[in-house]
Amino acid sequence: MSGGVYGGDEVGALVFDIGSFSIRAGYAGEDMPKADFPSTLGISDAGDTPMDTADNNVTPKSNKKYFIDTVNLKVPRPGMDMGVFLKEGMVEDWDMFENSMDYIYKRLMQSESQEHPVLMSEPAWNSRAKREKLTEIMFEKYNLPAFFLCKNAVLSAFANGRSTGLVLDSGAALTTAVPVYDGYVLGQTIVKSPLAGDFISLETRKLMEELNIDVVPPYQIAEKEAVPENAPPKWKKKEKVPEVTKSFHNYMVKDVLQDFAASVLQVSDTPFAEESVDNMPASHYEFPNGYNQEFGVERFRVPEGLFDPSIIKGIEGSNSMLSMGHVVTTSVGLCDIDIRPGLYNSVIVVGGNSLLNGFTDRLSRDLSTKTPASMKLKVISSSVSSERRFSSWIGGSILASLGSFQQMWISKQEYEEGGKGCVEKKCP
Repeated sequence: MSGGVYGGDEVGALVFDIGSFSIRAGYAGEDMPKADFPSTLGISDAGDTPMDTADNNVTPKSNKKYFIDTVNLKVPRPGMDMGVFLKEGMVEDWDMFENSMDYIYKRLMQSESQEHPVLMSEPAWNSRAKREKLTEIMFEKYNLPAFFLCKNAVLSAFANGRSTGLVLDSGAALTTAVPVYDGYVLGQTIVKSPLAGDFISLETRKLMEELNIDVVPPYQIAEKEAVPENAPPKWKKKEKVPEVTKSFHNYMVKDVLQDFAASVLQVSDTPFAEESVDNMPASHYEFPNGYNQEFGVERFRVPEGLFDPSIIKGIEGSNSMLSMGHVVTTSVGLCDIDIRPGLYNSVIVVGGNSLLNGFTDRLSRDLSTKTPASMKLKVISSSVSSERRFSSWIGGSILASLGSFQQMWISKQEYEEGGKGCVEKKCP
């Protein structure tokens, strides 16, 4: 490993992509991540729960027990709270982060961390202190042979075959527009909006309250009977459900709402108006407790807030929130005038929230009315839903398996010589 270059073409690197909704992990060079599990962790005091499974990590430092991955997370347990270690895409709780990493290595990858270099995605606005701490943990605790941090917008652009473009990433916590030019993020021009997946879940919840629909999560249901449409549901409650925390119950309800949103909601092609209700197609949905009904105009009204924030009720400052189209145009407007044509010519749409029915069609329509006449607009979005959800992981998989990338790694030797500050020099 002379000159700080790590390995050859066959390095077997691991790629980690950490998002507000889920964590993706897998081997570079593969099409899809090997693991995709929620970024939410169940947390309880180690004294509260019997030490029954080896799946869950107990950290002696904090005396907390963590429940990781869907199988462990969705079991009702007394006193288990739900928590996320990210805030605006950046790691806030390092203890939870390390537990998630331990889980990936031990359970999902079943490999030794010192044998594989790691490429990890990070938000484009990640702070220097957090980048250095991350580098330190990965080298000191996991003893990696080599490491690299890459902005997720750059990886998403690579996954779509571009090195220049504007990446509109609509995820769980945020929708962001990040201009990428020749593989580098233009940091001063990033625009963020809170209108994203969690906002859709919140609006769906309000809709259920308006329609007096009681959303019962599956963990409470013992059995249900088929009932005609709009008839009261007939179901039996499980008898031995432990006393769960409010955060667990809300998490399970949100799970049902997310399924409802993915199945039923649709973004209208044109700006939505209540008057044009008659020709709106309805969609049928059955809830876990057996209640079922058709949803017509409501399924278009809920996601309309993404494109027209002025219709959002009950949220302070909704007028100052930026719609999907405005996020893009504002970000491009902050860029140098010479590179604007290149950005408008490849607006790359990624993120789980962009999978809402009709999202990209409406975005194209909105942008075509806002784009200056001299610019050629092209909206790029993969028609394969997994490619849009995992775009930054796929970009990382492509990048880390390129022969020409192998001299870019921060090697263990460079880390030992230069300390954690070397991440700022090596990872733009």
